[in-house]
Amino acid sequence: MSLPISFEFFPPKTPEGADKLRTVRQQLYALQPQFCSVTYGAGGSTQEGTFATVREILAEGQDAASHFSCIGATRESVRAELAQLQAMGVRRLVALRGDLPSGYGLGGEFQYASDLVAFVRQEFGDWFHIEVAAYPETHPQAKSPRSDLDAFVAKVRAGADSAITQYFYNADAYMRFVDEVKALGLDVPVVPGIMPITRSTQLMRFSDACGAEIPRWIRLRLQAFGDDTASIRSFGLDVVTHLCEQLRSQGAPGLHFYTMNQSVATLEICDRLGL
Repeated sequence: MSLPISFEFFPPKTPEGADKLRTVRQQLYALQPQFCSVTYGAGGSTQEGTFATVREILAEGQDAASHFSCIGATRESVRAELAQLQAMGVRRLVALRGDLPSGYGLGGEFQYASDLVAFVRQEFGDWFHIEVAAYPETHPQAKSPRSDLDAFVAKVRAGADSAITQYFYNADAYMRFVDEVKALGLDVPVVPGIMPITRSTQLMRFSDACGAEIPRWIRLRLQAFGDDTASIRSFGLDVVTHLCEQLRSQGAPGLHFYTMNQSVATLEICDRLGL
């Protein structure tokens, strides 16, 4: 059974990184993604690199989504940057509140991602397909699961078309979140974000920072492998493939892979899934 898939990349920092990412993209295009998204650094710090990478993806004949964060921004700056994306032919946005670079006060004319979504709709109508973030295990800065769900609802009611989740390794957390969204009368596709497991220390660090739960049994197995990268990769492929199979059987509307600008694990998982 085919399932729509999409990929996330980050803007490379060096010419070597850019060359490597071009190769990775070509390998992943063989899977016929619905679109490829490109991340946006804190306070728009990678904007130039983000837009350049988006431009390349479009030139390669693929649909590209630019991440776009609003914290610390003004209505004027956001309007100008969105007009630039529109002129490039970008039709998809991943609209985020975003993080401020350290040392900045809050500032800006947008407090929440829902403010950005409403502004995009008001200024650009239906030009952009707007994706927003969802947190099945609750955003790390949320006061409570309920307030986090309320923030998600606000983004959808402001005009979001669909959502991509933070990565997770517990399918039940995702299904519960989807059920809660449906119970509130919202009919919006919530696409699970998938993070392949290739390196354990990096994954632990990431997960602690962004509030993604690594189940204890997975954490203990990864720790037991130590520096045995082959065992970590093999175990990671099994775990993530099984997760994707569960999500597919439970009706997930697609899979969005956080590639970390690599192709091998994602290609292997999709191959195992018959995608």
